[in-house]
Amino acid sequence: MKSLKTLFLVALLMALAITQLSATSLETEEPKSLRGTSRFLSKKRVALTCDKNPKICLIKGSAGPNCCSNKCVNFSTDRLNCGRCGKKCSFGKICCQGKCVNPKTNEKHCGKCGNKCNAKGSCVLGMCSYA
Repeated sequence: MKSLKTLFLVALLMALAITQLSATSLETEEPKSLRGTSRFLSKKRVALTCDKNPKICLIKGSAGPNCCSNKCVNFSTDRLNCGRCGKKCSFGKICCQGKCVNPKTNEKHCGKCGNKCNAKGSCVLGMCSYA
């Protein structure tokens, strides 16, 4: 029993020593270049944000053309910014054309945005003319 305790204590001390050595080696790592770090690379890159430059949201691949809380969003489809910044759609509703709608019952957006039921059909459980 005593040898088991001793073995555990040795393993614990080794783990602490390894942790301490790896932490100090990261702090004292020197630059790999003889000239040091160049000024070009050492300058912090400035992230472009839509609150300072709204045109960023118009770039291809952006989440949307509108800027809310420093993020690009699409007022037409964003459930958290539906029609304007901060307007959240409640549970079970989606954002279609900037309005919160229930896709289970809305006849202009039945099941998804833009899925319009014909004049005779109605939207039930997100399907036109169900049953």
